[in-house]
Amino acid sequence: MVAMEEMDGLLLSGGADIAPEYLRQPVPDPSLLEKDPDPTRDHWEFEAINQALELRLPILAICKGMQLFNVALGGTLFLDIAEHNNPELRDQNIQPLRFDRMATRRFEKVNSSHHQAVDKLGNDLVIEAWCATDDIIEQMRLRDYPFALAVQYHPERHEMYAPLFADFVGQLGGRTS
Repeated sequence: MVAMEEMDGLLLSGGADIAPEYLRQPVPDPSLLEKDPDPTRDHWEFEAINQALELRLPILAICKGMQLFNVALGGTLFLDIAEHNNPELRDQNIQPLRFDRMATRRFEKVNSSHHQAVDKLGNDLVIEAWCATDDIIEQMRLRDYPFALAVQYHPERHEMYAPLFADFVGQLGGRTS
């Protein structure tokens, strides 16, 4: 494994639900969570977030990565939301968004198939985009930080999202040791 001090950035990808022991909220019904969380991965990712923030590394968080980033900064999640775990939303950019005027990237519609989402924002997070039909947060950034962007949708599934990856990659290697 590469030491965080040797990394140029942190990319947090999608995956299984966060293990209940890492959530900062009660879980009233355990059946709302996926059956096979990965607490070992969650532990590593929470540590990686803390270290990346200390080192001021660029961070891009996708889907579960956004949820984990939010929880790491003190936020909470909607543990199960209706209508977003829809196969049609998985690969088609059909979910309409609304934006904050300061949004770094704006996509009119996104692909966003998930069953959990950000509820209470973590410390210093700013909402940039949300679903136009139900207000689920789809994009946020860390305030007063060089580059930390989190998206609930899946930019790896369509070429129109290439600018997000270009923004992230453009930040890599920019720190001085």
